[in-house]
Amino acid sequence: MAYKLRRSRIYVPGNNPRMLSTCGLFDADVITIDLEDSIAPDQKLAARWLVAEAFKDLDFGRSEVTVRINALSTPWGRKDLEAIIPTKRVEVIYLPKTESPENIKQLDSVLEKLERESGMEVGATKIVPILESAKGVWFAYDIAVASDRVVALSFGGEDYTRDVGGERTPEGTELMWARSQVVAGAKAAGKQALDTVYSNVEDLEGLYKNTVMMKKLGFDGKAAIHPNQIPVIHEAFNPTQDEIDYALRVIQAIEEAKAKGSGVVALGRKMIDKPIVEKAERVLMIAYLAGMIEEDEIPENIRESIVKEEE
Repeated sequence: MAYKLRRSRIYVPGNNPRMLSTCGLFDADVITIDLEDSIAPDQKLAARWLVAEAFKDLDFGRSEVTVRINALSTPWGRKDLEAIIPTKRVEVIYLPKTESPENIKQLDSVLEKLERESGMEVGATKIVPILESAKGVWFAYDIAVASDRVVALSFGGEDYTRDVGGERTPEGTELMWARSQVVAGAKAAGKQALDTVYSNVEDLEGLYKNTVMMKKLGFDGKAAIHPNQIPVIHEAFNPTQDEIDYALRVIQAIEEAKAKGSGVVALGRKMIDKPIVEKAERVLMIAYLAGMIEEDEIPENIRESIVKEEE
């Protein structure tokens, strides 16, 4: 039942010392230091060195520290890993252009070798595949279960649109099937699903509406390209007070049914089944980790696992 907050993720170019030194102040759930798209080929070496040095001293606050490396099929991907894994600061590797389980297995093998050489616990470094092609989206579930290191699937809408020959629109209707496929693949594997960026930085109202829609679709988080987008994304993904109140009533109904020795759980006229219970527990975990409710407001039967995850 453990749940990790990954509502927001902001990309930080690995060759930008100013952004590297201040990104811990953005209050994003996830910081993704980028060694791929935002770095020109002739700057890859310098960026890799700068990031490895930054990991020695920088404080990234409460944010999960992640790196988007170059694909292992390029001349830079393995070198990225050799530079950053020994720092023992990277929690998750974002693997771009993932199209098959074999891509994940290859990364898993390289990570295991580097973790052993660095005296780290094998499996400590997690993986988030980025699905940004028709092939990658099609094999979403297979990719999600390719390694126990995989904690989420991330969708790359811009590259996906180009790959299928579509046209990117503000409404995003051209991405609906792909998004649904990514969510289904991730959730079938018991992993989180993370949505693509909203590219219009100035349209915060549009970002909010889009993010609420993605939450309803089943996504757990969304990428950001500007710090101003982070609080909007958090607001959209945070439970509403009505959702929190309903979740508490669901948990209370379960406890009352147990006390009566009843195997039937109902809230009003509605039967409470397993998916409703799991959703209620997830709402309360998000609310607690987001600082919306206190520990003593969490029902005892789920408090222990929530606190353990938060620690």
